Parts: sequence; C-alpha cells; structure tokens
Amino acid sequence: MWKKNSFKVVLILTFLFLFIFSYFNFKQKEPIKEIRDSKEQKEEVYKSNITKNVNYTSQDINGNTYIIDAKIGEVDINNSSIIFLTNVKALIKLKDSNNILITSNFGKYNIDTYDTIFSKNVIATYLDNKITSEYLDFSIDRNSMIISKNVVYNNMENILNSDVVEINIKTKDTKIFMHNIDEKVNIKSIN
Repeated sequence: MWKKNSFKVVLILTFLFLFIFSYFNFKQKEPIKEIRDSKEQKEEVYKSNITKNVNYTSQDINGNTYIIDAKIGEVDINNSSIIFLTNVKALIKLKDSNNILITSNFGKYNIDTYDTIFSKNVIATYLDNKITSEYLDFSIDRNSMIISKNVVYNNMENILNSDVVEINIKTKDTKIFMHNIDEKVNIKSIN
C-alpha cells in the first residue's frame, strides 16, 4: 500500500513540476521575443544615423568658408547637432589669408557652431607649413586652432616638436609650448 501511495505522490509531483516548468518557461519566452524586437528596432534606428560621403559647407560672418568632407558621418543620438566623422578632409578658406587643409582619421563636427575636433593621424597644411598630431580643435567662434598630442611642425627651414600649438586664425598669433614647464620645445634646423 505504501508503494502504491508513494508512486501516486511521485507521479503527481512530476506532473506538477512539469506544469510549473512549462508555465514559467512559456512566460519567459514572450518577454525575450519582445526584447529581441526592441533590439532590432534600435539597431535599425542606429543604422539610419549613418551617412556615407558627407559634405558640409559653411561661411562665417567674416566671409571665411569652411568645407568638410568625410567618408562616413554618424549623427549623435543624444545631440543631433553633433556629427561623428570618419576619414575627414577639411578646407578652411580664410578671406584675407591662404587656405588651410586638415585631414584626419576621425572628427566631431558641430553643425550649429562649425567647431570641429579632428583626431588620429591629423595633418594640417598651410602654405609650406605642415603640422602633424593626434588631436586638433578648430573653432570659428574662438578664431582658434589648438593642435596637441605628439605635435610635429615642419617647414622648409625647421622641424619643431612640442606638446601644443595654438594659432589664432584671425591674427595668426601662435603659441608653442610644452605641458611640463621643465621640458622645452625642441627645434631642429634643416639647413
């Protein structure tokens, strides 16, 4: 009798366990599907923020023209005024001066202020001058170009190594300095 009752108890517990397991397993599958759908929707929105062969042209109140091209542009989802750029080329046409050409692997462009941050393999050329670095902050509003991180400045006469080069694009005043006051800017004459 005891064997018969224990068999019934085990059978009832097994069915109860299977029922509970099936119930919770079924309930979990439904939210997982919703989460997957949500991820797919986010991925589609993310993809729609990417544009190939980007070109922006702007002009400030002083008549300076700023043209920026990139292979890829991606709108910042938190701030639609910011565009993240890849393989960047910018041409700055100053009204009363010569053009400045800037190239870099990456950029961050503000479509409202035209301020741009260039990063990785930055090359800025102006007349016979070439500056390479890892970071360049260009601002029309501030009339400045701040070049930093492994700065190497070349012209026909000199090679200069420093931490930072700051250029006022309106007055052409230039500051060249090191972050550590104990270190000196290194200038080497080519001739």
